[in-house]
Amino acid sequence: MESFQNDDRASLPRNMIENSMFEEEPDVVDLAKETPVYPLDPEDVTYEPRSSRLLVRGLGENDLDEEEEDYESSARLLGMSFMNRSSNRRTSASPYTRQEPCSMPSARTLVVGVFVLVVIASVAMVIYFLPKCTFTKEGCHRENTTMELIYPISTSGELFPWTHLRLPLSVRPVHYDLLIHPNLTTMTFQGTVAITVEIAEDTSKVVLHASDMKITKAMFQDKEVNILEYKPWQQIAIKLPEDLKKGKSYVLTLEYNANLSTSYDGFYNSSYNDKNGVRRVLVATQFEPLGARKAFPCFDEPAFKATFLIKIKRDLEYISLSNMPKNKTTELPDGLFQDEFENSVTMSTYLVAFIVADEKQLTRISKDVNGTLVSVYAVREEDQIKYALETGTQLLQFYNNFFHIKYPLKKLDLVAIPDFLAGAMENWGLITFRETTLLVANESSILDRQLVASVIAHELAHQWFGNLVTMKWWNDLWLNEGFATYMQYTSIMEVFPELRIGDEFLSTRFRALGSDALNSSHPVSTTVATPEQVAEMFDSVSYEKGASVLLMLNSVLSEEKFQNGITAYLNTYKSKNTGNDDLWNSLSQVAKLSFNVSDMMDTWTLQKGFPLVTVKRNGTRVKLSQEHFLLSVDSGNSTAKPVSSNLWHIPLTYVNDSCSLGPECRQVVLFTTKTMTLDIPEGVKWLKFNFRNEGFYIVHYEEGWRDLIDALRSNLTVLTPEDRACLINSIFALSRLGKVSFRQVINLLDYLKNETEPAPLMEALFQLDHIYRLLEKKQDLTLIARMKDFILNHFGKLMDSQVWEEGVSVSQEKLRSSLLGLACNYNRKNCTENAKRIFDKWAASNRTERIPGDLLKTVFSVGAQTEPGWSSLLETYSRSRVDSEKRKILQALASSQTVRQIVWLMKAALEGNDVQTQELPVIIDTICKNFPGHLYAWDFVKENWEEITQKFPLGSFALQRIITSTTSQFSSKVHLLEVQNFFVSLKGKGSQLRSAQEATEMIRLNLQWMDNNRETLWLWL
Repeated sequence: MESFQNDDRASLPRNMIENSMFEEEPDVVDLAKETPVYPLDPEDVTYEPRSSRLLVRGLGENDLDEEEEDYESSARLLGMSFMNRSSNRRTSASPYTRQEPCSMPSARTLVVGVFVLVVIASVAMVIYFLPKCTFTKEGCHRENTTMELIYPISTSGELFPWTHLRLPLSVRPVHYDLLIHPNLTTMTFQGTVAITVEIAEDTSKVVLHASDMKITKAMFQDKEVNILEYKPWQQIAIKLPEDLKKGKSYVLTLEYNANLSTSYDGFYNSSYNDKNGVRRVLVATQFEPLGARKAFPCFDEPAFKATFLIKIKRDLEYISLSNMPKNKTTELPDGLFQDEFENSVTMSTYLVAFIVADEKQLTRISKDVNGTLVSVYAVREEDQIKYALETGTQLLQFYNNFFHIKYPLKKLDLVAIPDFLAGAMENWGLITFRETTLLVANESSILDRQLVASVIAHELAHQWFGNLVTMKWWNDLWLNEGFATYMQYTSIMEVFPELRIGDEFLSTRFRALGSDALNSSHPVSTTVATPEQVAEMFDSVSYEKGASVLLMLNSVLSEEKFQNGITAYLNTYKSKNTGNDDLWNSLSQVAKLSFNVSDMMDTWTLQKGFPLVTVKRNGTRVKLSQEHFLLSVDSGNSTAKPVSSNLWHIPLTYVNDSCSLGPECRQVVLFTTKTMTLDIPEGVKWLKFNFRNEGFYIVHYEEGWRDLIDALRSNLTVLTPEDRACLINSIFALSRLGKVSFRQVINLLDYLKNETEPAPLMEALFQLDHIYRLLEKKQDLTLIARMKDFILNHFGKLMDSQVWEEGVSVSQEKLRSSLLGLACNYNRKNCTENAKRIFDKWAASNRTERIPGDLLKTVFSVGAQTEPGWSSLLETYSRSRVDSEKRKILQALASSQTVRQIVWLMKAALEGNDVQTQELPVIIDTICKNFPGHLYAWDFVKENWEEITQKFPLGSFALQRIITSTTSQFSSKVHLLEVQNFFVSLKGKGSQLRSAQEATEMIRLNLQWMDNNRETLWLWL
């Protein structure tokens, strides 16, 4: 799945935390370890005791002594309550009221009382330990055991027969026969699913997933059975009187009905306006990661692969699509039509997909590629889908050749969905996209085309990495997303070199380093259990760091060996599920290297973070040391045990002044220890490590910084543009870490007055603008003015030299868009006057005057600063049928300095009538970049948290982005306390999110940076 990127290429979503464990009382099982977020409800638990202990549902409000408090804390972590306390432990009298003294009983009374108690206890013990005897009316009970399981209570009041979030492995699905009938008038659907299962181990129960549906009938082997449901875990089960035998097959048939989802997962309705402004509806699916269970009962885990035969009932005027080609259509007696699709390949439930839409509203074009029919569908005009078809067919041909494995399906559909939260979804044979990531109009810029090509490349790569070979569980999501991200850049660089995607990949790696430097980061492969933890795996670490470490490995193995290794991996594990080691073993067997690939790559995937390599040179001797690059230290929040005491096996690359520009200049050494020493030739003036930033680490040169800065001032072309951008990114990161002063940062940036390449210029702009926005939110007016002057002194001439017409290359478009966007935001006169002139001309032409696509956001943002301009843009948004234009209009509207307008915009997006709800994250992100609205955006999120989390589930990348946008630029203790208190107050509704932890961590880092650098900024800006 492609997490959506906005026009500014915002980084992918963030992170996750693990709950701490505890030691239980002897009678308490580890269920808490399985369910840190979904504890058993106090009203939903029965405890089967091994003694005559009593159970109640609820504790009452009794005071606890210290020993009972310990017991109660463990019980609460399990989400259960036990009663071993008398209800009269505390009297009704106030503790501050003097009580009358109690009279002591006589000695005789005490003796008699003790005797009676001993007799009662003895009788009870004898009866209890008599074989097969108990106090129950049946008189017989089963053999006593040392520990009984604790089972949750199903919705019917019976015991639910399973105690874990993960399904049991004793039953495996092999085939689904699914019939589904959506009603686009009532917004409901009915379904029948027959699941053929095989028994892996003898069992008397079948447990699977179902959520937000009513099961009306259940049959097992043609006999009606009772269904038990435990909603907190989204599980259903049947209990059978006799064991199902290992190796046998059975059929479970379920009939059910449900409402179409109103969020963006499961089986949901997506509305749009047609060309006449009439509101239309189509229904589509989004099942990754845990949404299939909302559309049909299933074994909704990646490792439970099966085949699927899908049938869809529909009205005459509609068309249906699914993963496989349509086999036949049957007219039914009730006037409906039933489409039946071919039996599917073996796949995981999250890859199943189906769509029902008005056939007359759907535009389709197709092309054959080596026996695979590639089609593009949209509810837009044909000219907007031609680019996607041409791009998709070329990339499909590339992947067929690259992997030496032909795409296995007869058809491949690319479908634009009007309401779609992600960037795209790789459903096998039926890839779904947000309209902005598939459609390209005449008005679209080269950057818009680059985005569309990039997303298509990502999703097509998934047809092999993710669909053909799938990770066993979501802890190894990076095997899907890291590979797809890596391949999207690799394929575009090969097929569409004119798109200059390499600069984008470089920027992506920089942003990944920034995210992974936080203590709230996590290992690439990490333990996850709950739905929120699974959702939070769709972040920068899984996507961008995953792709970055693959690039680093590729640079060590060579292109040929890497390609052969992954082809072997795909062939070996075709239609299967894998983990990290399976990939490393395949690469090792092909590459035949002197080092163990698994040993090296485990240090990059099983521990969070990345190394800081420090270089100390003394003549011809260079001493290297490595340590964890960590911006803040909180040892109590480690999400994985350190591997090799936080040492990495680093394929360290370097060049020197005698040869520094080509791959042949690169020297490689495997750095696996805490320190090591290199010998270099006499006369070497400087060393640059991490050639072209292909490694996922940062280098600190200590005294060597001076030599590199001097070299760039003398002749900046002694290093590649990627290496120059790498130095800029590194020195800002080291300044944030406290390894270099901000004065050294300024010294390096002096060379930029001669820089012309987009990569280093864009990285410097990004870093400086980040500091400017921190100062702006702090409202330190003097420092704000000085920082603005510093930026304009270094970039002002370049900003003023930009042309406002069509015809520049993709890299120049990206640079121009950033330069002019900042110039107008800083109110540089040359920029604002040009933008206003173009906007007025556009408005006077009744919005027909063409504006270069990369300049739309800048021009519209200037135009939106007036009341008439803002209103005109809002009207244009409501009428536009070009989605890339609509998104830029929204960003312009959100850049308004008028509080009334930005508050209305956020409310409208949350309601979803005038503005699509899927755009709320980008609206909030844009508002928070400017001073007038950032506090209002934060207040809006706090006040509407419950409604926001209904639209964007906990852990989703959309919610992660909202949290990051609203909090990442705070830098005061007041805001730190406010953010902490807010997330703590949410408890189970968000306090456990890693993005919440990251928010407070970022504020602390901002505070620290401001405290450490304010004086330097005063002195040197």
